[in-house]
Formats: sequence, C-alpha cells, structure tokens
Amino acid sequence: MLTLDTEQQAARTWFESLRDRICAAFEAIEREAGSDAAFDFTPWAREGDEDGGGGMRGVMKGRVFEKVGVNVSTVGGAFAPDFAGTINGASADAPHFFATGISLVAHMTNPHVPAVHMNTRFLTTTKRWFGGGADLNPPLPYDEDTADFHTALRTACEAHAPVGDYPRFKQWADDYFWIPHRKVHRGVGGIFYDHLDAPFDEGFAFTRAVGDAFLAIFPRIVRRRMGLPASAADEAAMLAFRGRYAEFNLVYDRGTLFGLKTGGNIDAILMSLPPRATWA
Repeated sequence: MLTLDTEQQAARTWFESLRDRICAAFEAIEREAGSDAAFDFTPWAREGDEDGGGGMRGVMKGRVFEKVGVNVSTVGGAFAPDFAGTINGASADAPHFFATGISLVAHMTNPHVPAVHMNTRFLTTTKRWFGGGADLNPPLPYDEDTADFHTALRTACEAHAPVGDYPRFKQWADDYFWIPHRKVHRGVGGIFYDHLDAPFDEGFAFTRAVGDAFLAIFPRIVRRRMGLPASAADEAAMLAFRGRYAEFNLVYDRGTLFGLKTGGNIDAILMSLPPRATWA
C-alpha cells in the first residue's frame, strides 16, 4: 500500500469525492430518461514497483450516456529512465513519482448533446504541482452551450486569480486540443493547465473549483439537449466527429502516454475512446 503524506491524501480524498458526486449526478440524468443504468466500478492495482497503488475504473452505458468513464487513480513508483526526463522534476537520477487524479470522458447518445472531457490531478516528483482542465466536444455545436461552459470555467478561474489565469488557460486548451493532421480543434475548448506554480493550498483550492464548476454546468447542458430529435445526418456527423476525437487521444494526448508509460490500467487509460466511430 502506498504511504501518502497529508497533501497527497487530501488530494486523493477530494478526487474520490468528486467522482462520487459526478457519478450520482449522471445516474440521476439516466433516471430522468427512464433508464436504470448505473456505473460499474472495477478496482485495479498497478503492476511493477512495490506498493505501486492503483485505482477504480467506473463505466456506465445508458440511454443518455452511450459511454461514460470516470476513473480515479493513485499511483507511485519510478519512471523509466527515457521517460523520466520528460516529466517536471524527474530525471534518470530522480525517477520516483506519485500521482493521484480523476479522469472523465463522456460520449453521448444524442448527437445534440456534447461529449466532454475533464481531468484534474496532483503529481509529486522532486516538485509538486496540480494540473488538469475540462473541454467541451460537441458534434453539433450550440453557441449557448459553448458560452455557458466557458463562463463556468472563467468564473472558477477568476475566483482564484492569479492562480486561475483564465485567458492563459483558455489559450492553452485551444493550443493543446488541436489536431495538426486535420488542422481542426478537437472541440470548442475549455481550459487546460499544468505544472501549476502555486502553494499547495492555493493550487488545491483552484483545482477543486474547476471540478465543482464542471459538475455545475455539464449536467445542465445535457438536460438542455438530451430530448432533441436527431436525424440520420446528425448521427453520421457525430460518428465522424468521434473518429477525430479518437485520433487526437491516440496520437497526441499526453495523458494517454503518461498512463501507458507508468503501468496504468489499459482499459482505464483507453476509456476515452468512443464506443462507435466512423472514418471516410
């Protein structure tokens, strides 16, 4: 079993509590749609280093959420020497790390309801920092949804300024969630931050605010769109959009690479992939 210090345990406890609240909120939406779908939780242990930790993989497939994964992991160990040099505060001489965080991806049944990604995390090497963010990925964008999503995240940032630097984090998301070979953005953006240069209490408070903002706004957007009629053309647009989403996550996403390089659970790492997609 991993031995956690006070900061690491506080972060882990928060991510687990956020998972529980998000899963309850998503299950409530399924009930409103007349579905009894619920999350199926599968624990996993990290293989490799002694006391490497592990996590809990939660997946639900329902009437509104075609596939949603909400994972929490708390892991530690040592990076491979060739990978250590790519991580803040790690090196071949100091390869050890600790990481705890929550990762969520939802692919929706109705093409009018946007897919979404949210991830927040706390990492320890020779340095300590928070990172994460959230971004909205609608196959059929609505200006109202985009504006409301960004307003929620901007409000969270502004309440924790200067740590929460909304203009910088919004631009970071725009730059990061770009598919170079397609020359398109993955979605309509959000915020992205990493290596947060702030004392623990300030970084933690901001990261909690990001999670709370996501939980406040995304279910509201889902309820707004989930009853809209969808045509065959709408469905085709969603499946093509999902293909591009999968391309980004398999080719460019740093979280996917981090999970694979640190002995994470394969199914949890790849839960971001959609259940159905098309390519021309």
